[in-house]
Amino acid sequence: MNNYRKTASLVGVLFIIGTVAGILSVALSGSARDEARYLVDASANANQITIAALCVLLMGLALALVPIVLFPLLKKYNEVLALGYVVFRGALETVVYIAMTISWLVLIALSLEYVKAGTPDVAAFQTLGAILLAGIDATNTILIIIFGLGALMLYTVFYQSKLIPRWLSVWGLVAIVLHLSTAFLIMFRFAPTLSPVIGAINFPIFLQEMVMAVWLIVKGFNLAAIAAQAAR
Repeated sequence: MNNYRKTASLVGVLFIIGTVAGILSVALSGSARDEARYLVDASANANQITIAALCVLLMGLALALVPIVLFPLLKKYNEVLALGYVVFRGALETVVYIAMTISWLVLIALSLEYVKAGTPDVAAFQTLGAILLAGIDATNTILIIIFGLGALMLYTVFYQSKLIPRWLSVWGLVAIVLHLSTAFLIMFRFAPTLSPVIGAINFPIFLQEMVMAVWLIVKGFNLAAIAAQAAR
């Protein structure tokens, strides 16, 4: 049973690391999102944005480890959903995070070239920069969908298995459906990615994951549910 306790604590810590890294990445990359000055600001804040890109990578790697760590346990309850969770959150989501990291680093390189060139062809640089930022936003939207589908699988298995309290699983299911809705709001341009509306809709899943992370660290998994499954 000690192994299950360690697994729960590790998962909780990974969720917290991923969330904190994600918040830092948004905070540090803010200067590169100013549509009027991003080509100048990205080079002026190159180190800051590089750290933001590394935070994106750290977030991706931390969250990718969660399904890998959980798979041996979750497969005992629903192997199909456990494997799907690994594919979506462990593989596909990691690829998207890597793509986002590369995009931020390329934006820095573009900004440095823009400043170095003395802006002889502003329109060309602005077009490339706009395409790159649009690509980052599109990647983020895809990430919402991949993350959401993977989380639906996780909370479904948690609900079925009772490894965590069911009220926490239901909270996760409802919150992740709200989170998935933001992908369509962004895709159809009802709201920008970093708007207060999107932030408010995403807050329930942010809070739920932090509550779940603390619960796993402090309480661990429901050992009675694990024992009942072992008895079968």
